[in-house]
Amino acid sequence: MTPSLNRPADTWSPLYFLASLGAGGLAVTFFMYLMFWVPHPGQPVPVFEDNLAAFTAGDWPLQLSIIVAAVGIAGFAILNIKLLIWNLARYAEFRRTEAYTKLMNSNGETQILAMPLALAMSVNAAFILGLVFVPGLWSMVEYLFPFAMIAFAAIAYLAFRRIGDFLGRVLSEGGVFDVTANNSFAQLLPAFALAMTAVGMAAPAAMSTNATTVGIALIASMILGTIAALYAFVAAIVAFNSMLHHGTAKESAPTLMVVVPILTVLGIMMMRQEHGLHTTFEAHGGMADNLLLTTTILAIQSVFLALGLLVLRRQKYADAFLRGPNNSAGAYALVCPGVAISVMMHFWINKGLVGAGLIAKFGVAYWSFTAFAIAAQVAMIFLVLVLNRRHFSTRDVPIAVPAE
Repeated sequence: MTPSLNRPADTWSPLYFLASLGAGGLAVTFFMYLMFWVPHPGQPVPVFEDNLAAFTAGDWPLQLSIIVAAVGIAGFAILNIKLLIWNLARYAEFRRTEAYTKLMNSNGETQILAMPLALAMSVNAAFILGLVFVPGLWSMVEYLFPFAMIAFAAIAYLAFRRIGDFLGRVLSEGGVFDVTANNSFAQLLPAFALAMTAVGMAAPAAMSTNATTVGIALIASMILGTIAALYAFVAAIVAFNSMLHHGTAKESAPTLMVVVPILTVLGIMMMRQEHGLHTTFEAHGGMADNLLLTTTILAIQSVFLALGLLVLRRQKYADAFLRGPNNSAGAYALVCPGVAISVMMHFWINKGLVGAGLIAKFGVAYWSFTAFAIAAQVAMIFLVLVLNRRHFSTRDVPIAVPAE
């Protein structure tokens, strides 16, 4: 990633944090292989020892799956961290420019929330790296949970500060928010950032055996998740009204599908909370609870995914920003919905269908459904490679246009 004036990424936008986010999300999709295919008795997630035992005793398809998962997790987690560091350095430079001042006095101020969003994803990716590659990590995990919660609390504080600055400006000063330019779901980015901190904060609720840790994680994640859902609901209504009047902004059209990843992370948050309530506080749910939750989420996600793809096709978005001469950092927002659908499909199949006894694990129906989750994952890997080549390769190409 040597700087060059010929690279679209050299005309930096906060939305390039989404490149780091997408890479981290793909690392999570590979972790799903281990999560649901590798036996892990004694703890809710597979760790290094579980993967090693399964690889040693398993047949060749399982061995191949573990290898693919390990390579995918390592590769995309490293890319996630590399892009995060690059973006943080560019952000530090960007703050000293007039473009930053202009952005912070426009609707686009909320683009800065892509930074805490990417930070929260990187913490999740780092935890996955530890589970998969560090022997003996689970023996000390109770000592790590408080540090993880502190990290997510700090990121949430950063997000709230940014949201407070934005809302304080637009709600206290009349006429500073351009309603006509709010014709996309770009203003749901703050909700996405809060939801990502919520799902991270909920992890100790599902994994810890310490009642105090579980209780704090439950309360904190519930607060963050509730605020994220409320913010998303209000922002979506306001934005949809503007889209009905002015149509969807072409460059920001991918944000129509941001509801998909928000619902995935909030859904995982709720499943983690339910697990913590069950194991620590003996609050037992029904067999079909996860089936109902994941099916409802997938139904809503399907609506927004279909709506987003319809608008993208009508506006010929791919011709403009994926195949054509133009480039937009906002195109990285296309990765999140595909990753989110893949992850939620795995949970629907394993926690929902298998958990409720509707299908047999590793049966024909199981692999038929799983094929859709893997197809979405492969498509997003290809999209990330295409976008990275377009935005980070040194070529004679038009500069990137920051999305509003």
